[in-house]
Amino acid sequence: MNQKRLMETARSLVAGDKGLLAMDESNTTCNERFAKLDIPQTEEARRAYRELIVTTPGLSESISGAILYDETIRQKKVDGTPFVKALADLGIIPGIKVDTGARELAGHPGERVTEGLDGLRGRLAHYSQLGARFAKWRAVIALGEGLPSMGCIEANAHALARYAALCQEAGLVPIVEAEALMDGAHSLQRCFQVTEETLRMVFSQLHAQRVATEALILKPNMVLPGWACPHQESVEELADATVNCLYRCVPASVPGIAFLSGGQSPELASERLNAMNVRFRSRLPWALSFSFARAIQQPALEIWMGEEAHVATAQKALLHRVRCNRAARRGEYRAAMEGVPK
Repeated sequence: MNQKRLMETARSLVAGDKGLLAMDESNTTCNERFAKLDIPQTEEARRAYRELIVTTPGLSESISGAILYDETIRQKKVDGTPFVKALADLGIIPGIKVDTGARELAGHPGERVTEGLDGLRGRLAHYSQLGARFAKWRAVIALGEGLPSMGCIEANAHALARYAALCQEAGLVPIVEAEALMDGAHSLQRCFQVTEETLRMVFSQLHAQRVATEALILKPNMVLPGWACPHQESVEELADATVNCLYRCVPASVPGIAFLSGGQSPELASERLNAMNVRFRSRLPWALSFSFARAIQQPALEIWMGEEAHVATAQKALLHRVRCNRAARRGEYRAAMEGVPK
């Protein structure tokens, strides 16, 4: 493990007020989103959509890294240029999702554990040869009556730690994604409690597996009430809860925290990230950044609709969203920025 190189890559992923673009949807998930918009669910349609993203003019001004999927990392632009090379040529660091999805956790009804450790060492070496410099693994924690159990939290945290150790051994920076899901009617206080318990366990397991926290990026949920909770706190209250939870759990050695959007609207995700940086940026030990998927891509996808004639307009919408999120990193995002992208 070249820890110095890993640390440099990790710092680069959160440098310059930039963030990560998560374009690592599985083929199944991508097809589901296409189906809702009557876009053909074919490999070529997925390739064309991904080319739209990686060729967006000005993308690298706000995006430092892109998380790819197994199919995506092997795909090429229509001119034959591999997506990995196209991104690297722009100064965007290519990454790769390496988990194989969440499955039911035996003995724990309603809970899941993420799989993919079998054969991971070899897959990481292969992805490194393809040009990936970081990786991502997602663990999901459901909240509900009697959930989550400590067994579920520990199983997912242990898998995350083993994945992270294998990444660093292979020379890849691990993105450690631990997500307390927003589904349900749980309160802000309950989300705070579960997020704290989860992150404490994650960092305990990372320490046990000798993972260098200086060479990883944390990708957590924001601390938010469930979608169905009747009381939804203000943006400022949510910012305070999220950062105070992170203060309790995340070592100062971690270079950056890149939030997932978790199904929030693009505007809300930007507004909430902005509030955290407005209120805390000058006294944070780590960078607060973004690693959004739908909160960046969805407006562009709805414009594109699988039509070549819509590519340029869709790219403008994509660029607008990444610029909004870069502004949020600076604490400079304003609602007035939302409108028809110029």
